[in-house]
Amino acid sequence: MEYIYAALILNETDEEINEDNITAVLEAAGTDVEESRVKALVAALEDVDIEEAIETAAAVPAAGGAAGGAAADEADDAEDEADEAEAEADDDDDDEEDEASGEGLGELFG
Repeated sequence: MEYIYAALILNETDEEINEDNITAVLEAAGTDVEESRVKALVAALEDVDIEEAIETAAAVPAAGGAAGGAAADEADDAEDEADEAEAEADDDDDDEEDEASGEGLGELFG
């Protein structure tokens, strides 16, 4: 989850979301940084408009079930992208680590 928080901090401060910046935020927070997770996050967020995703996620409870389906689909797509990117970045990770990193993106986008 701390990886997602690092990306949100960078987004909020209008900094570029890249490997170096995420690593710097995580290290400043005293986190042991896993390079493969950083790469997977950057790849997953490459085509994501974070502000739009936050607005969509915030609108789901207010709009009810109709908007919930679309937001859930977007969250599933973002989570799938993160899983694929992480698999490419580090094929040696075990299944538990793959599932753990995907959960954070799901919480961010839905």
